[in-house]
Amino acid sequence: MTRRTFRRNSFWLALSLVLMLVSSIGASLVQTVGGSVAVEDMRWEAASGREMSALLFKPAAVSAEDPRPAIVVSHGWWNNREMQDANYVELARRGYVVLSIDMYGHGNSDPLPAGQEAVGGTGMYDAVKLIADLPYVDPSRIGVTGHSNGARAANFSVALDNQAETPLIASVLLVDNDPVYVDDAGAFTNIYGSRDTGVIQAQYDEFFFRSYDAEGNALTPPREYLSTPNAQSFLHFGQDPSEATDVREAGQVYTQDVDGADAMRVVWSLPQTHPWSTISSTAVGHLVDFFDESLGAPNPLAAGDQNWQLKEVLTTFGLIGFGIFLVAFTRALLATRAFAGVRVSEPIAAVANTRRGLVWFWGGLVVTAVFSILSYVLLSQAEWAGAIAFGSVNLIAPGVPWFIGIWAAINGVAGLVIMIVSYLLFGRRSGQDLRAVGVLPGWRRFGLGVALALTTTVAAFGIVFVLDYFFKTDFRFWVIAVKAFNPEMIGYSLIVLPLFLVYFIANSVAINSFNRFTLRGREWVNTALLALFNSLGPIVLVVAQYTTFFITGETIDGFGGIFSIWLFPVVVILAVAAVISRKIYRETNNPYIAGFLNAAIVTIISVTNSLVMTY
Repeated sequence: MTRRTFRRNSFWLALSLVLMLVSSIGASLVQTVGGSVAVEDMRWEAASGREMSALLFKPAAVSAEDPRPAIVVSHGWWNNREMQDANYVELARRGYVVLSIDMYGHGNSDPLPAGQEAVGGTGMYDAVKLIADLPYVDPSRIGVTGHSNGARAANFSVALDNQAETPLIASVLLVDNDPVYVDDAGAFTNIYGSRDTGVIQAQYDEFFFRSYDAEGNALTPPREYLSTPNAQSFLHFGQDPSEATDVREAGQVYTQDVDGADAMRVVWSLPQTHPWSTISSTAVGHLVDFFDESLGAPNPLAAGDQNWQLKEVLTTFGLIGFGIFLVAFTRALLATRAFAGVRVSEPIAAVANTRRGLVWFWGGLVVTAVFSILSYVLLSQAEWAGAIAFGSVNLIAPGVPWFIGIWAAINGVAGLVIMIVSYLLFGRRSGQDLRAVGVLPGWRRFGLGVALALTTTVAAFGIVFVLDYFFKTDFRFWVIAVKAFNPEMIGYSLIVLPLFLVYFIANSVAINSFNRFTLRGREWVNTALLALFNSLGPIVLVVAQYTTFFITGETIDGFGGIFSIWLFPVVVILAVAAVISRKIYRETNNPYIAGFLNAAIVTIISVTNSLVMTY
């Protein structure tokens, strides 16, 4: 590494640290409302006997003499408590006491026993019991809200609250999940009683808000939800809609006397997808309006007065800083005695490709992209793969990382086959030297490379843990999150790591040892193309899914919505992984360093943002 390169790398390393620090400080200032809201990372043994994890937001003005309304908020399946940041930031700004939970099996809460999802309301009702006992909370004004399966947890909690000697829940807001419409006999019912209850409904919801015939076939798409008997019964407080005298509309608050108390019902129908509701300012606006109407905001603000977006921008900066750190810190370690043996004095020059070489290059890219599409679709339709993904098969580690890891490994093996064929039919005849391009680096350099990747991984997550300890924030944008985690997640990660190693090592070798050259005289054009094609398969699937959804009102037949949602972070991760791989290779001529590093980081991200079930 030349002195100039060292100075340049020192700048990027310093920038990455500054981005992560500024991200954490700034995000903390937003979620604490400039220091006027205390944030506590809570762990406690709940009434169900399991340990729960949550973030408690306590405005400075609250006291036993001035108790405030409180709201328990929950993420959806395969997520964690920080996924509700838009809601808890805005609710805390308005003076509510807020508890953002990790449902059982998620984040830092205890694993979820299979078949026991309703226990403790999947954790939500256990959290309600805790918050009701806080001396600065008004127990008569407690609300619950959750997104997707967090809304299902709210439904579970209402059922438990109905059985309680002293009910605790005063209002319920369900986001992107159906209310309970009928009783065990199939008759329309009102399980919510006199509680204020609202629904935020995505018109392009991948899972909910359909009506079905006796055979289970969908009769209406979610964008027609308001016309269904289910929606009309909910807005008529459980009345059979055939007996109703009016048709009720979205966005209108309806009130009725129920058991001697005024209750309200409302449905907001929004032209967006299921996962978008977690990052929708419109949805957040309806949420704060609902609880202001139901519980009374101690510090009322207009629905459009929102600044959670600033936290999202800041945590995105942290995510970018984390990615830069992976490259810059790895490069910095090359200047140390321990890892000097990995460093090369000058990177191998990237030369212009030949016409025949370009045919192999473009042909390989197209084949791998098509294969990634077909293999993912076929895997999504395989019953055994679905059983793994959705947790009905016990593989110890979380199911979704297994599913994505299997897909990754299949593509890694396919990539290896393509590289072997390319070498035998083209590379060897063209004089390709496997040692010179790093495919055969020697055992010492290989081992040092693995140690270097491990050191960078530990250092990167060490920073995440330190900043989480002081500022209670992570690095995230929407569905991509790098966060602190419980120690057992390391064991889960080691179980599925081999699957990701197969892919990312093969991918790094392909990108650097087989496909590195200049296009139009510039290497960065080649890098950009490889980053694009790394993600092209997932991009095509996502675009095809949502183009079909928006045109027809339904997702592609046989390709469930959850499978396209899982690809959202994959699109970004695969593109970034290609760039990280190339940057590290240029300084080491060793494709295995980035292969191990990318595999380790992606595995940890996947495992710590999923659902752990026990059997």
